[in-house]
Amino acid sequence: MSENINKQTLVALVENKPGVLNRVASLFRRRSYNVDSLTVGRTHKPHISRMTIVVDANRTDVRQIVANLYKLVNVIDVRFLSDQPHVSRDLALIKVRTDDSDSRNAVTTVCEQFPARIVDIGPEVAIIEIAAQEDVVEEMIAQLAPIGIMEMVRTGVVAMGRGTRIHDTQYEPLRATNNNGAHGRYSV
Repeated sequence: MSENINKQTLVALVENKPGVLNRVASLFRRRSYNVDSLTVGRTHKPHISRMTIVVDANRTDVRQIVANLYKLVNVIDVRFLSDQPHVSRDLALIKVRTDDSDSRNAVTTVCEQFPARIVDIGPEVAIIEIAAQEDVVEEMIAQLAPIGIMEMVRTGVVAMGRGTRIHDTQYEPLRATNNNGAHGRYSV
């Protein structure tokens, strides 16, 4: 590969509401930002979701992405994670051909070299699970390719700052009030 890929990781805390992912995706589409990986999941607070976004910094100004994300109403906070110590993981399930003893032995050998395990095996295929840094997952995929990858699915990268680097917020959604001043359900 001749071009140097400089992947950068951003983490955004957003309101856990319908349509937020669509607004973020629309922003990326309108600005022609190419996303290498985008994962979204709940946090320990039910009203907040966390997005981990990986982009190629050679093709996109990461500071501009951060500035544009802050313009979206449902975005609470954005952090640039690549410039600080962090842990990142990508989960992949890979279905590989194992219809003879040579392919079964080869799959077992590859799994022993990586933080991977066989989670399902049948007479013709095996499913392998790996959760590791993205480059480690890519390396394992390259070693499994000659054996015969039949199907694959990946979650995308999730990342978190190491040590006491906490990305949290005190944000609480507004509570609706009814006519007599009593608080109702969270407003949407």
